[in-house]
Amino acid sequence: MQIPQKYKFIVQLGKALHTYGVPSYKSQIYLSEIAEKKGIKGSFMDTPTWINYVFYEEDDHTYNYVECVPPGELNLGALSKIVEITNHVLSNKLSFADAKLKIEQIKTAPLGYGKWVELIAFMTSAGAFSIILDTSWTSAIIASILGAIIYGITLIANRSDYIRSILESLVAFVATVITGVLSLYFEQVNISMTILASIIVFIPGLSITTALEEITSRSLVSGTAKLFDALVSLFKQFFGVVLGLAILPLFIDLQPNTVINDVPQWVDYFAIVLLAMSLLPVFKVRPKDLLFCVIAGFISYHTTTLLDFSGILMSIFIGTIAAVCCSKLFSRITKSPELVFLVPGIIMLVPGSKAFIGLSSVFLNAADAPHNMGEQILYIFMGIIGGLIFSGSFIDRKNR
Repeated sequence: MQIPQKYKFIVQLGKALHTYGVPSYKSQIYLSEIAEKKGIKGSFMDTPTWINYVFYEEDDHTYNYVECVPPGELNLGALSKIVEITNHVLSNKLSFADAKLKIEQIKTAPLGYGKWVELIAFMTSAGAFSIILDTSWTSAIIASILGAIIYGITLIANRSDYIRSILESLVAFVATVITGVLSLYFEQVNISMTILASIIVFIPGLSITTALEEITSRSLVSGTAKLFDALVSLFKQFFGVVLGLAILPLFIDLQPNTVINDVPQWVDYFAIVLLAMSLLPVFKVRPKDLLFCVIAGFISYHTTTLLDFSGILMSIFIGTIAAVCCSKLFSRITKSPELVFLVPGIIMLVPGSKAFIGLSSVFLNAADAPHNMGEQILYIFMGIIGGLIFSGSFIDRKNR
């Protein structure tokens, strides 16, 4: 059976959107829009581990495409290129066959900034996040060094299936052991915060938020699966921390340090910018979008800090709306997808780090362990989802 090129293009487009981490409901809406504009009748379903597309012909014939696929990983640079190719198809500048070929070329093309840039990104994100957590210069420096070590482990994981399978637990364990040992020699090391900052790239706060976003949009199967996947990832990291904290007392007397924040308050503003910039190579954002992504992250974060007096729920709610507004504006300016600018804005607000702080503080028996951490996490989730709802992010654009 000869399958039309237009169907092959839709399938290739859908697989690319899945591979590069687009939420399932957004992928389904986007595919439906493209199909409608090109006169294609079809139904599209996307889940974390399989896709199912059905195309309808005038003579009641149907084409059905089903494939098991691995869960996607966020790649904002590739996503931006995919949307550009699709726009060229809609404007008839590219044929279906040529567009399908270009999408296949994106998969084989080297994406990213290179190992040295990624190494610097891991180190900078760890150090900057440590400063934002109001720790100390010592903690920030050690977190940066740990970021470099953890990046080295991720490179090894790319070549070893076994290391890849235990990666989340391994990086948390290594960070815990090294931080615990160094805390004996450096009194100004905040153990729980330094561990968190060093593995901030792995904390699945954004994944949890995306899963709840999908559940809220009534994409129940995909959202529930992604939520459990993100929670399991978080638990793997908790296990690595707990394992390290269980082993360390066998060799050393591990006690939480009393840390004095010796970092000036104004440095936090630079730390926010550095954190936003360092996360962009991790998400492989294209150079032309870098500045706008940093601005989006800066605006969303400082909107919440300026509104601290209104409470955590209201400040996160308004910060999320600010992130959505920035993404819409920057998308119009750059012609890149809104998601490219929304992710850097939302990731500055996600509560995965607070959950990690709370549990780590409990395991360390820290005197300053927050008593209402669970309530704060719930409010942050509510604020983000509420902001996305009221800003119209869940509206099917076909019905506008």
